[in-house]
Amino acid sequence: MEQADNLLGRIQKQHAGFSKGQKRLASYIINNYDKAVFLTAARLGKEVGVSESTTVRFATQLGYKGFPEFHRALEELVRNKLNSIQRMEVTYGHVPQSEILDTIFQSDIEKIKMTMEHIDHSAFELAVNTLLEARTIYIIGIRSCAPLASFLSFYLNLILDDVRLIQTNSASEIFEQMIRIGEQDAIIGISFPRYSMRTLKAMEFANNRNAKVITLTDSVHSPINLYSSCNLIARSDMASIVDSLVAPLSVVNALVVALCMRRQKEVVDTLESMEKIWDEYQVYSSDELNHVEPAVKMKSTEPEEE
Repeated sequence: MEQADNLLGRIQKQHAGFSKGQKRLASYIINNYDKAVFLTAARLGKEVGVSESTTVRFATQLGYKGFPEFHRALEELVRNKLNSIQRMEVTYGHVPQSEILDTIFQSDIEKIKMTMEHIDHSAFELAVNTLLEARTIYIIGIRSCAPLASFLSFYLNLILDDVRLIQTNSASEIFEQMIRIGEQDAIIGISFPRYSMRTLKAMEFANNRNAKVITLTDSVHSPINLYSSCNLIARSDMASIVDSLVAPLSVVNALVVALCMRRQKEVVDTLESMEKIWDEYQVYSSDELNHVEPAVKMKSTEPEEE
């Protein structure tokens, strides 16, 4: 949020020293930031009537390392200014219906690539070590983040001894489930825009109890990072009505695999025990279907010809 405010502040502060082309760029961004966020440097320049190099120089003159960093500041601005319906209109309004599938796939691929390029590997290793050493692990993710929290909880329960998924509809229920959290414990908070105040309060409570706090969120400026010493940053598609959480799920997958590799024997023992239990109680015999073999043909109900 600081980054977003800083963008407008930089434009206003340096406006007097801009060239004519840069002033056109500044005016367009201030008045049309909801459209500018979807444009590359070349397309933004074309829209305003300046060259791509002028657009890039404009970003660097504002103090950014290049256009990508400037664009991230612009994304922060849009995130904090637009509601869900407005985001849907500006996102999908210019995409033909026939191109939506490819557009979404490409967008998700880009989010994973950006996450892979910028994620803090030392923070990731710290998260793995913290989870391995924790007495009890609490996981919280609310609203659209709830499936991520549930997915992570399911697999961590196969790897570690005491994992608790916080499920709640109110702040008071959160504290009831976390009442015994302490310095030997860890909590993983998952939060993406719009950020949940209940998740933030849970992070604050855990931090006050000296628990280890791990966050999975979209930005270093995310409010839940205030209480975390281990921040895992994954890009999400904040510019649509449906938040793309593909990149955060990839980070969750990486955590699970890393923990499995560190606890291989325990995981194998657990899975072998589960297989025996599933067989003994016929867990998968009646309600799970295997793939139909291509060679198998349905028996005809029609009478055979003589």
